[in-house]
Parts: sequence; C-alpha cells; structure tokens
Amino acid sequence: MPPGLIPPAAHRPLLTWPDKRLRTPAAPVDEITDETRAILTEMIAAMEAMPGVGLAAVQLGIMQRLAVVDASEDRGQAVRMANPEVLHASVQLREHDEASPNLPGVWATISRPRAVTVRFLNAQGEWEERDFVGLWATSVQHQIDHLNGKMYFDHLSRLKRGRLIAKARKLAR
Repeated sequence: MPPGLIPPAAHRPLLTWPDKRLRTPAAPVDEITDETRAILTEMIAAMEAMPGVGLAAVQLGIMQRLAVVDASEDRGQAVRMANPEVLHASVQLREHDEASPNLPGVWATISRPRAVTVRFLNAQGEWEERDFVGLWATSVQHQIDHLNGKMYFDHLSRLKRGRLIAKARKLAR
C-alpha cells in the first residue's frame, strides 16, 4: 500500500457537530485516481463500522464531493460516487427516520422524494446515471445534502431543529 493511504479496515474519525466543515460545501472531484478509490474504500469501512447506509466524505473531514451508499439487505453492494447530483426526483414523498453519526443520539423523521435519478462519476471515472428508490434514494439525498454543507435537520422547522440540537447537546454532556 502506498505511504499515506489508510488501510481499508481503518478510517479517520467522524467530525462532531458543530464542526464548521459540516456546513462547508465540498469541492468537486476532477478525476478518479487511486487515492480517490482508497478514500472511497475508507468511507465504506466507516459506513460499515457505524453501521449506516451511506456516508459523505465531509463527515470524515475530507472536503471532496465523494459519497458511498449501501442500503442492500446483505450489504456489500456499496455504490461509490463522485460529484453526485440529482437529475430527477419523484413527486411522491417518503418519510424516514434519519440520523447522522456527526450528531449522535438523535434522529428525526424527514420527508424526501421516494425515487431519484442521480448522475455521478463512478469508481472507474465514468459518468453514470442510476435510479434509486426507497431507502437507497433517501440515503443518496442525505449524502448529497452533506456534500452541500447541509444536515438532515435543516429539513425541520426552526423549532424542531432547535429541540433536536438541544437534545443532542444534553446527551453529549
């Protein structure tokens, strides 16, 4: 393994809210390199360790537009994405309890489009369009929010958001 790269089983620590990087939009990825693929592998290890169904690079303090999602039953089906963007979203919404390891101990029911078509650079450096439905769609949208400097609780009313953050702070003490 080249020097400086983290072995697949290890990963950087997750940022903790209110780290400013969680509110900073990530930089676009110009090309997929071996280093990019190593970061994606590290992200999958972090996602599996949570355990979770998705992770954005910014959650690990890596300010690149990289995300991974795996909402499969058996796992091992992670989709690696650079520069993901939603091209189409269904009108039909789906509610799901969302959380983030960056703000542990709390969650909220968020309503998002039930299905989305996403365009992204895959791990081979090729543009790909893929349809995601259900939990896959929720996770992809959640990760894209992270890449744009948003958290899931930004979808809540000001009152509910305030209560959620206050509860998280209380739990952190």
